[in-house]
Amino acid sequence: MTATTDGGAGDCGTDSGSDTEAAVRPAHPGPPGRPGPAAGPDRAERAAREATDRATRNLLDRQDPEGWWKGDLETNVTMDAEDLLLRQFLGVRDEATTRAAGLFIRGEQRPDGTWGTFHGGPPDLSATIEAYVALRLAADDPDEPHMARASAWIRAHGGIAAARVFTRIWLALFGWWNWDHLPELPPELVFLPKWVPLNIYDFGCWARQTIVPLTIVSAQRPVRPAPFALDELHTDARSPFPAKPLARMVSWDGAFERMDKALHLYRRLAPRRLRKAAMHAAARWIIERQESDGCWGGIQPPAVYSVIALHLLGYDLNHPVMRAGLESLDRFAIWREDGARMIEACQSPVWDTCLAAIALADAGLRPDHPALVKAADWMLGEEIVRSGDWAVKRPGLAPGGWAFEFHNDNYPDIDDTAEVVLALRRIRHPDPARLEAAVARGVSWNLGMQSRNGAWGAFDADNTSVLPNRLPFCDFGEVIDPPSADVTAHVVEMLAVEGKAGDPRTRRGIEWLLAEQEPSGAWFGRWGTNYVYGTGSVVPALAAAGMALTHPAIRRAVAWLETVQNEDGGWGEDQRSYQDPSWAGRGASTASQTAWALMALLSAGERESIAVRRGIAYLVETQRPDGSWDEPYFTGTGFPWDFSINYHLYRQVFPLTALGRYLYGEPFAGGTVRALVAAEEVR
Repeated sequence: MTATTDGGAGDCGTDSGSDTEAAVRPAHPGPPGRPGPAAGPDRAERAAREATDRATRNLLDRQDPEGWWKGDLETNVTMDAEDLLLRQFLGVRDEATTRAAGLFIRGEQRPDGTWGTFHGGPPDLSATIEAYVALRLAADDPDEPHMARASAWIRAHGGIAAARVFTRIWLALFGWWNWDHLPELPPELVFLPKWVPLNIYDFGCWARQTIVPLTIVSAQRPVRPAPFALDELHTDARSPFPAKPLARMVSWDGAFERMDKALHLYRRLAPRRLRKAAMHAAARWIIERQESDGCWGGIQPPAVYSVIALHLLGYDLNHPVMRAGLESLDRFAIWREDGARMIEACQSPVWDTCLAAIALADAGLRPDHPALVKAADWMLGEEIVRSGDWAVKRPGLAPGGWAFEFHNDNYPDIDDTAEVVLALRRIRHPDPARLEAAVARGVSWNLGMQSRNGAWGAFDADNTSVLPNRLPFCDFGEVIDPPSADVTAHVVEMLAVEGKAGDPRTRRGIEWLLAEQEPSGAWFGRWGTNYVYGTGSVVPALAAAGMALTHPAIRRAVAWLETVQNEDGGWGEDQRSYQDPSWAGRGASTASQTAWALMALLSAGERESIAVRRGIAYLVETQRPDGSWDEPYFTGTGFPWDFSINYHLYRQVFPLTALGRYLYGEPFAGGTVRALVAAEEVR
């Protein structure tokens, strides 16, 4: 059966050639000479075009001379607190760094004395404890009003005993908590073969990189002299370790709690030679995965714990591995004009660059514009052509693809790879053979990383075991990497653009997406907040794959987006929707989330709808004179609810993409860039 299209999606051809020249919109001659929509522009369209010109100039000005873009990646103060605690543990904390970190942490405190994990969100106990301890390191007196408010709130909410495991591990390093009252994490875990439940490859790559070094820390149980006491953070300083009743034995929690008790007993009985061999095997695993820039996985937490673990095994701070690791941590620091120092949990140059290239191309920048060619050169240079941990599940798959960060060759990202291919397809590169070869490798690798259920996760295939999340140790964030609607949608869109909409693997991905649609018409967003992001990812993918715009799944998504549009014309969704479904699609309007909704509506053929016109007007009216948008809200997701992200470039790239598609149409509609092949009707 042949898929049908409606509302401007175009016929699906069979040509899968690589000539992109005829497909890209007219060359961008520079503001204000960009061509307008076919039907003469009205006042709203003129305003949209002017906003697009301003945003284009702003984004071009942000490009690094090497060709990449990178916005700040803002998370929460636990990154800054743990950076100071690491330096205290290693004996390398200096006054200048401490003062700058204290300035930033102090500036993030709320009037009630607490700290949260996202803008406008509720107070978070663990973040408040860690921030408080960091300010004590910065010489803030516990009797000062801002400190007294914090400690009073901490005590009122259960004190240190109620904090998450990771916070109590940090405190245990200085004797502020007892190691006996933490879950056991034996280093022998590294010896478990991959077919045994709870082996390290059952965990998502970010958790795996953190857990392996923490097995060494757990085995060593180090305690450095505490520079001060923290009695004021206990509900009862005379009895700081309250007993916790075990869950019922017949429950998962009860079973794992009793297993943890058995592991505490095993700790006293473990053969010394076996434990020593396990710790050294863990150390080898860590060192083998250190990146060329000294970091681990391009993210801060595994780097912090890896440095601690190796130090405990006798690696001197001047050892090349340690020196490179410590230097890499300094590169996570953002120094602000006021002298404050913010620590990024991660850096996102590949992700930011491909999204920026897509935005500029969709906004009419000519495909051979020097900025786009330079971006393509840089992205091509970032391709990963060696195997990583993903090969444990896919041993015969040839490498290919792109990571999220500057340096992370062990963990290419399926989502980034899809978006990089979509970006490269918009660019007329002077060496088309080089581009074609890289794209072919990326497409092949992405196809090979499809999970058994037909969908895609972020870093691994079939990383779906339910057991890791049950461990007492894992009380914070996602520790597995199952397929998600947003990643799957981006892969499906990329495959459609590559002429593979009719490929059985693509169709399986589409079938999975259709099955995952919520009763409301929305899709869950794993890596962006939340249902607005998921829906904004899936609808364009379905349209690109040739689905009829009258299909019930698309119409339900459009109806949902229309019902959650805010009175100001924008869209917004609070992080609380991850915990409370009543928040789905609800929150203060933001530029990025408004753009996601518009991208879905435009791909669904809703250009002339009132909802789209109101959304475009919101973007135009909230744009700053310099072409940027303000966005204090966190619209990115690390772990749903537990770890939220404010990608500072999201507020720029996504509005520009939406404005460009409003003015010039969908980039892949009607098979204009690549033939969109649909071998059978999407049900």
